[in-house]
Amino acid sequence: MRILLLEDEPEMASALKTALERRQVIVDHVSTLADAEAVVELWSYDVIVLDRRLPDGEGLSLIPKLRALRVEAPIMMLTALGTINDRVTGLDGGADDYLAKPFAVEELMARLRALGRRPVTLKSDQILVGRLTYDFRHREAVVDDKPLDLLRRERLALEALMRRPGRTVLRATLEDSVYAMEDEIDSNALDSHLSRLRRKLEEVAAGVEIRAIRNLGYLLRATA
Repeated sequence: MRILLLEDEPEMASALKTALERRQVIVDHVSTLADAEAVVELWSYDVIVLDRRLPDGEGLSLIPKLRALRVEAPIMMLTALGTINDRVTGLDGGADDYLAKPFAVEELMARLRALGRRPVTLKSDQILVGRLTYDFRHREAVVDDKPLDLLRRERLALEALMRRPGRTVLRATLEDSVYAMEDEIDSNALDSHLSRLRRKLEEVAAGVEIRAIRNLGYLLRATA
C-alpha cells in the first residue's frame, strides 16, 4: 500500500511514517496543501491521509481540488479536531474516513486497509479529451463516432493515459498497465507502443497529443 501523508508537525509525521513503514506501508510525506497538489500530479496513491490545520489552509479545502484533478483515492482525515461536529464537517466535506488524534497505530492500519480495499471507480464510463472519447466499459476509443483500430497494448496504454488526462503518468505505471508480471519487456517496447498510438491519433485528427515527460513518463492532453 502507498499513501500520501499530509502532516505539518515534524515529530508526528516522522513517528507516523516510521510506524507505518514498519508495517510495509510506503509513505510519501508533505507538509503543505500546495505540496500535496503538486505530488498527486506525479504519483498515484491507495489512500490520502490529511491533517486539517495546515500552514497554508484547511485540509478539507484540498478534497474538491483532488476530485477536480480526478484523484480518486480514498481520503482519511487524521486530525486533533475530534468533536462530533468536527467529524460531521469532515465527512460531509468529502472525507471517506475520519480519525481523531490521539489514536492507536493498529486502528489506523485497520482503517487504511479497509479504505484500500474499496474499488476505485471513475465518475463516468466515458472520458472525452479533444475529439477522442474513451469508453471504459466497452474498452473502446472513438473519434467522431468512428472506433479506432488499436492493438491490445496500444489500447491499454491509451486507457491508462485517459484515466489521468492532463497529468503525467509515470513510466512504471504505464508498464504495469500494459504488461503482465511474466512478460519480458524490452527497454524501448513501451515507447514503440506509444509511438504507434500517437501516429494513429494524429492520422484521425483526434485533437490530443501524447507528450514524453523526460525521466518521468507520458502525458495525454487536448491540443489547442
